[in-house]
Amino acid sequence: MSQENTENLDKDTNSEVNQAETASVEQSELSVEEQLQEQLAQEKDKFLRLFAEFENYKKRTTKERIELFKTAGQEVLQAMLPVLDDFDRAWNQISTSQDEALVKGVELIHEKLKSTLISKGLELVDIKAGDEFNADYAEAITQIPAPSEDLKGKIVDVIEKGYKLGDKIIRFPKVVIGN
Repeated sequence: MSQENTENLDKDTNSEVNQAETASVEQSELSVEEQLQEQLAQEKDKFLRLFAEFENYKKRTTKERIELFKTAGQEVLQAMLPVLDDFDRAWNQISTSQDEALVKGVELIHEKLKSTLISKGLELVDIKAGDEFNADYAEAITQIPAPSEDLKGKIVDVIEKGYKLGDKIIRFPKVVIGN
């Protein structure tokens, strides 16, 4: 072989090596770029998951806070129920009095107490004698023989009024049912 041929062969070989090196560098650059793209996708996924988790946390704590405000006074209202019961019994006795000023004064105080408790969310559970007994809304403390056939399985008497705060019953009415 001549020297010229050898030089051409060396040039061709060098050219092939340079092309291979360039392709290798481009491939490694692509793989680095692909790696960066993959890392970016993973970080975006982590971010979206964290953001969704935070939104769920905000919704949950808002809901818990609303529930807390709704029932914050429950303990105080439950403590006031026996006082209200005593006041109702006293009112029944005082209302028969001949002293009109006493009756009017006690009536005003009684109404003010009831309206204040109602404004705080307290509601009377509406159950009366003759209603169908439902264990979800009343507590049966005893059964007696029904005074008539139509009162069997129904409420004969309401011993203690029941109250609810919002949708939650805080004291079940105590009733007597016919047997």
